[in-house]
Amino acid sequence: MALFRWGFGRRRAADGPALDPSFGDEALAVMLRQAAAGDWAALRQGLAGVTDAAELTWVLSALADVRGVETWISRAVEAEPGSALPLLLSGARHVSWGWEARTRASARDVSREQWEVFHRRLAVAEEQLYEAAEREPDLLAPWYFLQISGRGTSLDREAATYRFEAALRRCPGHLDSHRQRLQQLCEKWGGSHEEMHAFADGAVRAAPEGSPLGELVALAHLERWLSLEGGAAGSAYLNTPAVREELHEAARRSVLHPDYPRPRGWKGALNTFALAFSLSGQPEAARLMFERIGTTVTERPWMHLSGDPAEAFRRHRDAAAAAAR
Repeated sequence: MALFRWGFGRRRAADGPALDPSFGDEALAVMLRQAAAGDWAALRQGLAGVTDAAELTWVLSALADVRGVETWISRAVEAEPGSALPLLLSGARHVSWGWEARTRASARDVSREQWEVFHRRLAVAEEQLYEAAEREPDLLAPWYFLQISGRGTSLDREAATYRFEAALRRCPGHLDSHRQRLQQLCEKWGGSHEEMHAFADGAVRAAPEGSPLGELVALAHLERWLSLEGGAAGSAYLNTPAVREELHEAARRSVLHPDYPRPRGWKGALNTFALAFSLSGQPEAARLMFERIGTTVTERPWMHLSGDPAEAFRRHRDAAAAAAR
């Protein structure tokens, strides 16, 4: 879950690219403003109209990053004692709020006080998400957010797998749950590079062509690049012929395939591929991604680079355009 830190307008670079927490989705932009204003009545009406399980989970994930939701959502929970919806938003917000307390620092740099707040907020999240799941057993969203909270609480492998599988039972092929599973299998979370790549490759090959799951391959290679801390070693890894071909194949099977469904938030996947192609020295492929993105910058993956994400996007976009001429 990306931290929603910059208010509700787009944070725009001088020549156009803008960090956009709504992914260019106008309906979501309205709900983000309602969440910031604490207008639960209007927000609830909008949420009730999202009937697709994956879309509802995606919307809640964005709303969970709105700072200040925690100041009013408890009143909504109390006002609707039999409803799962306010519990879901509260649980999701407590997950994101917990990670805000922990920060992105390495574990050794997180203070004892930060750890205490982190775990306290995650404990609230887990209780509320499980209660929401009990109220409406067919819901996908609780199991998606429980994957994130479970990683923060160092849940054992068997329990973590159960949460992922519970999500897929409710929504097979759910991209965001696969993204969380990929994180769970990363070396930094107790997995390994081998597990991570095997999971990504297996999921993509098991899915029909055009599936959004192709993004997993690019995410796995970027995670491997991050583990090498960028620099010469990271660049050498991404520029190997095997990695380059895997990125091309994944794009062909997903975002470039004619059957790609363009789910809500689809520009996030293009941002992922744009950075992966750019870092792997493939400017023509990167340029194609940037052209399809337009000016909608998503925090991930650009937050992994130094400086402002929109500026990082602009640098790589302009470099790709120049190199591809």
